Order: sequence, then structure tokens, then C-alpha cells
Amino acid sequence: MTSPFQIHQIQSKMEQGLNMKDEEKLYKWNGILYPTIMSPPENLDAMKNMEAREEDIMLMAYPKCGFNWIVAVIRKIMSVSAGLTVPNRPPLIEFWSPDVQQTVAESPSRRLLGSHMCPDNIPASFTTKKTKILVVFRNPKDTAVSYYHFMNKNPVLPKVESWDKFFSNYINGEVPWGSYFGHALAWEKRMDDPNVMVVTFEELKENLPEGIRKVADFFSFPLTDEQVKNIAEESTFSAMVESSKTSHGPFSKVIFRKGEVGDWRNHFSEAQSKQMDEEFKKKLAGTKLGAKLKYNQYCQ
Repeated sequence: MTSPFQIHQIQSKMEQGLNMKDEEKLYKWNGILYPTIMSPPENLDAMKNMEAREEDIMLMAYPKCGFNWIVAVIRKIMSVSAGLTVPNRPPLIEFWSPDVQQTVAESPSRRLLGSHMCPDNIPASFTTKKTKILVVFRNPKDTAVSYYHFMNKNPVLPKVESWDKFFSNYINGEVPWGSYFGHALAWEKRMDDPNVMVVTFEELKENLPEGIRKVADFFSFPLTDEQVKNIAEESTFSAMVESSKTSHGPFSKVIFRKGEVGDWRNHFSEAQSKQMDEEFKKKLAGTKLGAKLKYNQYCQ
């Protein structure tokens, strides 16, 4: 659970965003947009030297693919299986100041780490140390809709003029953390890596207990059937929304919206839907990740 101090920090960041001009809220680092308040250049520069460990628990996801949901699930798995308590800080490594990075470097194992960054831009030590990485993806249409609402509700990010404008930026990768398809293509190259496991938001929605079992097994956390059942019951979207009012304070409404599959149909025009279909066909058709996303089932 987030402490009152952590909630105060969240409120402070939100207030900082309210007092900043929209055009100042994003900047480019290595050609990709990042949020100035949450991931300033000094964070990313210092992050290059971060030393991963083989026993680290690394979670990666493009924004709005279910990252915060799975963080909560993993925290429960770690607590129930191994009695591990995760420190009260966001696990996104790009959010950590150089001072926090130093604190994490001195922290005992096992550490829960996370990132929205493209795998090509995370510290090389995660590859050399063979750190296990759980990757969460979501179909690109629902991701776009969730991201659109997230930007308009989150004061640390600039508001977007309209859905049509956001859709154009999203397709072109001109959104924080870059292109959805850029991330997807980078992970496609690692689909056969035994230290990488990809799960989708949709498969977790379909069968959360099975997803919890797979995640726990991947990170070598033994769970009984009863423990899996209890974690699943505590980790439904409605349960998460309720608990986030305490854990995330005013940021709860920013992070958690609908958590549905198929909401894209309420936003996409026919032309936009066809444009996304073409982009998917061009970039991911015939790939292992493309097949895992079940595009025809969720986006047609």
C-alpha cells in the first residue's frame, strides 16, 4: 500500500503539471518523447549505468497495456509466495532520480523493476545478466483509446486537441515512449528468448487465475491453487479500482478507467480502423507476437 508520503509525492507531481505549459511537458531523448516531470533527462542518463541482477523481477509494457494491474498482481504473488514486501515507490526505472537509482542499487534482492521504455533503450545489463522479463501487451486499438483518455486526465502530460489528432500522433509514434509498433517489433525479435515471457491484457481478462499461475511460475514463485484463487479474486479490475483509491489517492482516476476489451469501437472511425488494420498487417502479420495478440478476434 502506498504511504501518505508517497501520495503526497504524487499530488506534488500533479500540481507541478497543472502549473506547467503543455508544450513544456514533453521532450525528446534519443528521438523519443518522454514526460519532463516524471522522466527528466538526468533520470534517463543515469539509468544507462543501472546494474540489473539475474534474480530481478522485470515487468515491461507499452503505456496503457495493463502495467499497473500486473504490478499489483506481482506484488501479491511476491508477498504470498515468498513473504517479500516491495518498497513503496513506482517500479518504473525511468521515473527514478539518480538518488533513488542509487538506493535501489543498494537494495536487497529480489527487486521488482519495471519500464515503459522500448527494450532497445533499457540498460544493457538486463540482457547480459539474463534477467527474466515479463512483457504485457494489449491490442493496439484499445491501447490507443486508453492512452488518449490517459493523456487528457493526467496533468503531467499535455492534453490532446482531439481524438483524431491523437490517433494521428499514435500511429506516427509521436506520443510519450514512442511507437506501439516500434515496441512490438523490438519484442518480436526476442520472442524465442527463454528469459522473456509475453502475456496479453486480453488473455489475462479471459482467465486471470491461469495468467497468475503462468507469471508466478515464470519468476519461480510457487503458489497453491488456493493462493492463486485468492490473488485472482483480489485482482479483478473492479477490486483494483477500489483498492487504488487508497493506494494511489487522486491518481487512481488517472490510471484506472474502464479496463475493457473492445472500447475502441466507441472511438474509431471506419477509416481509422482500416488504417490500423493496414499498419498491423504491414508490421506484425505472420509474426509470433502478432498471433499472440489475436488481432482478428479483438480488432475486427
